[in-house]
Amino acid sequence: MAITVVGSVAYDSIETPAGRRERCLGGAATYFSLAASFFTDVRVIAVVGEDFGPEQEAVFKKRGIDTQGIERAAGKSFFWEGSYLDNLNEAKTHNTELNVFAAFQPKIPVTYRDSEFLFLANIDPVLQRRVREEMPGVRLVAGDTMNYWIKDHRPALLEVLKGLDVLLINDTEARMLAGNDNLVQAARAVMEMGPRSLVVKHGEYGATLFHKTTPRSKGAELRAPALPLEQVVDPTGAGDSFAGGFFGYLASTAAKGEITAAAYRHAMFYGSVMGSFAVERFGTERLQQVSRTEIDSRFQRFRELTHLD
Repeated sequence: MAITVVGSVAYDSIETPAGRRERCLGGAATYFSLAASFFTDVRVIAVVGEDFGPEQEAVFKKRGIDTQGIERAAGKSFFWEGSYLDNLNEAKTHNTELNVFAAFQPKIPVTYRDSEFLFLANIDPVLQRRVREEMPGVRLVAGDTMNYWIKDHRPALLEVLKGLDVLLINDTEARMLAGNDNLVQAARAVMEMGPRSLVVKHGEYGATLFHKTTPRSKGAELRAPALPLEQVVDPTGAGDSFAGGFFGYLASTAAKGEITAAAYRHAMFYGSVMGSFAVERFGTERLQQVSRTEIDSRFQRFRELTHLD
């Protein structure tokens, strides 16, 4: 049950109260694919520059991630510089260099076209829609977006939402998209735009799952808390890692038949698990080191703390 993800593979320079790292391997597609790879096969569509070498390639290969869809272009890879010195829940951007990402036109390898799952990471909605239309046979489509696309590219984004099964955004984005400060009402409004399910991320406070297809529920289906951690080193990839754990787990259960309500509940907690690992080191360092045994052990801790079952 392979997932194809389209998004950014980038370098980040990050400063937090825990220190500073220069040019960490990052990008939404990177965090997502590493997190999802612990549950199912992952295929990446992205673009990188000449500064993406064998060392970076090995990060993906070590996890068995298919990189055939990563295009190499002349120039430098996408670069972002930011800090969390004032607030760990909010990044302050100091520099963004799109570089080769500015001309990104996703190309879908023939071998990716039998993917049953598709994740549209945070990129231009015009590109998201194009990839979605070129992969009509996928079983489940999930996506992400951000305030920039919501505010300045709303018509294009609304077209993307019509083709999504699951949307994953944070609470500020959900309210902005719906034009409603009440989260429950905002969630209903967003799901009327297309997605059957909505995952609203609350940063250090966890995430909430909403389903349009459950008549008995007029509000939230499930609230998954974040695991209390002794130290948060770098929150940059938490949301994308959550998405990878969530969607990767869903894909892993699909091989057994229909995706059940229980699978969605467990996926929320596996998403939180992967997000909790991501923030323990700078960039993708922790996701590169974690084991499936550690992941399942932390999931069990969540289970015990929350009485999940």
